[in-house]
Amino acid sequence: MRFLPGLFNEGFDDMFHDVHNMKCDIKEKDGNYLLDIELPGYKKENIHMDLKDGYLTIQATRLNNEEERNEAGQIIRQERFSGSCSRSFYIGEGIRPEDIKAAYENGELKITVPKEPVKKVEETTFIPIE
Repeated sequence: MRFLPGLFNEGFDDMFHDVHNMKCDIKEKDGNYLLDIELPGYKKENIHMDLKDGYLTIQATRLNNEEERNEAGQIIRQERFSGSCSRSFYIGEGIRPEDIKAAYENGELKITVPKEPVKKVEETTFIPIE
């Protein structure tokens, strides 16, 4: 406890602070960055990604309201908890949203981001001669 320094260790203090962390592993493979982000307890529809000014921001929110009732309909147990977390990564100016691939399964968000902007293939356009 912070009010009594030396009486308890910092590990004890940390048990009472609810910190929402996005544990993330970043790997490089085949010209892409692979981001594996742990988001246990979050639903897919509550995870959002935004790309602005070269920054990819991942936000996750959850709101649970669970209750248990007896046969008479009276509440015998009720839990409410909510939380949110976000994390930003600088991925570069030339990356477009369609270049980023993402999948969410078993509490893990897997994102693939190209290291370099994907170059558009220019189609050859023939100009007719009159």
